[in-house]
Amino acid sequence: MSAEKTSGMRTQHAFLVAWGWFAEASGLIEKIETVSMHQKTYQHSPQGKVLEFLVGTLAGMKHLQELSLAAHPLDRDEAVAQAWGQSGWADYSGVSRTLRAMSWEEAQAIVRVLEEISQPYLEAELQRLGCSGSRLQLDGDLTGLPVSNTSRTFPQAAFGFMDDEIRLGYQAAVVSLTSPTYGRFWLSVTHHPGDTVSSTQAEGLVLEAERRLGQRPQRRTALLRQRIQDLEPHLQQTQQRLAAQQNALQPAQLGLAETQQQVHDPQTRLQELEAHYRARGRKERPTSQLALARQHCQTLVCRCQRRENSLHLAQQRLLKTQTQLRIEQAKAVVLQDRLNRFSQDNLTNQPTLEAEFRLDAGFGAYENVALLAEMGYEVYTKSPSQGLTDSLKRQVTDATLFTRVGANAEMTAWAQQALLHSPYPLDLALERFYTGSTLKHSTLLHYGSDLVTQDLPAWFNHYNGRQLIEAGIKEGKQVFYLHKIKVRSEPAIYLQECCVLFAANFIRWALPWLIQQAQPVRHALDMRTLGIKRQVQVAAHVSALVIRNSEGRFLRFSKQSAFAGKVLRLKVAVTSQLPAGNP
Repeated sequence: MSAEKTSGMRTQHAFLVAWGWFAEASGLIEKIETVSMHQKTYQHSPQGKVLEFLVGTLAGMKHLQELSLAAHPLDRDEAVAQAWGQSGWADYSGVSRTLRAMSWEEAQAIVRVLEEISQPYLEAELQRLGCSGSRLQLDGDLTGLPVSNTSRTFPQAAFGFMDDEIRLGYQAAVVSLTSPTYGRFWLSVTHHPGDTVSSTQAEGLVLEAERRLGQRPQRRTALLRQRIQDLEPHLQQTQQRLAAQQNALQPAQLGLAETQQQVHDPQTRLQELEAHYRARGRKERPTSQLALARQHCQTLVCRCQRRENSLHLAQQRLLKTQTQLRIEQAKAVVLQDRLNRFSQDNLTNQPTLEAEFRLDAGFGAYENVALLAEMGYEVYTKSPSQGLTDSLKRQVTDATLFTRVGANAEMTAWAQQALLHSPYPLDLALERFYTGSTLKHSTLLHYGSDLVTQDLPAWFNHYNGRQLIEAGIKEGKQVFYLHKIKVRSEPAIYLQECCVLFAANFIRWALPWLIQQAQPVRHALDMRTLGIKRQVQVAAHVSALVIRNSEGRFLRFSKQSAFAGKVLRLKVAVTSQLPAGNP
């Protein structure tokens, strides 16, 4: 019997069905169902509810209750449930209970499955980049996930800077890879309280990205070893200063004690003279014994106060030097430990791997730049220091040449500048932007082998390529509603963050697969024109007839849908297939 004469099931979520077929082919459904979860199965398994939550994420749900209370409830769409290997979907309240009861171990187990599904696609992209000799381009950022400032039901939520204001909520640290096939490939997300600041997360971002990549660049141990050597003279100077201050402290203490003892007898003599003069009714004259005794006491008291002040200052200087020495010694220990770790890393590194990290100004502290440089990365960032920008502005004269790098932007640069608090010389660029009558300035920082100061437009455009991750964060919030926290359990919140990033990748992987699996038929749907937003907000919510028979799998879009008259027909056997390039 032909497909045209075969009856099928109706769905209001056509692409959720197609994505279910892809999930089956990729092994996602099977692997999720093998995750051990402590909750019991009644009508629906906890693993099935996790899949339902992921499918709702793919559908771009704003609130969890949309699973049951939307105009076309997902939990009543049998065609979608069947495509995702389920006999049916649970009510949103059941999904909520499962997520609320989820432990950290269970959430992490599910995330490991998502990473396992992602791995072949990631390895294919890394192979493409390696074959082309391209450097890995990594972008990192911290994005806020605010909740109501008056809420008391979100665990570990904290006030922090989000959306240009102080809000209660969480921070998600994310890393993306520039992908030759998919444009943006999300690597990792790490969950943090809302008061987490970017400057503390640079190393965490890099290590999490390296964990996902399974590789890292050659550590610059020679650079780090020289830094440790350069720290030794400072440590010796601080120790010598501390010894000198400790030696000077004892004489100061003895001098004060001696003066305090000297004050005692003259004060007693003064009291006796005062009593003697009162008893005899004598007046105190400028040169009398009483006046001279009083002057002597005052002199000794002033001397005592001076020596107390000197001792106090000596103790403060000693305390300051002791604190500085502890800081320098702790820094030396940290650097030596880092050198040991990096030396061990280099034993298993791929010497030819090159990678770069692009970060915004929140991560641009000198210590972070130095750390990433020592970890082997080409570093592109922006300075958070207004003082540095002001210093560069003072160096600008009428003869300074600015190069136009954008419609309203100009730059001038300095190569390999030694900065007071930076362990290594950095390339600096002063940017100035014209916004109406206002002129704004900022400073770009770079460490690495790229000769960025010789091509300022290229430097400007390359750093602003960070818009790739910024657009991804925007997509996560405007398409998948990452910032709409749908659960009140911290492990589930982390799972939501991971599901959003996985969904953004998943749809990008699914589209080439669907195109490859599709058979040429009359009125075939042209999927090449479908962007992520249109797939989620339109294709995942259009009505269609779902047909499965010996001739294949079909989606015949209804006349009332945005794809009226179009057909998506897949091959008879929907099988797993290695990731391929753009079709």
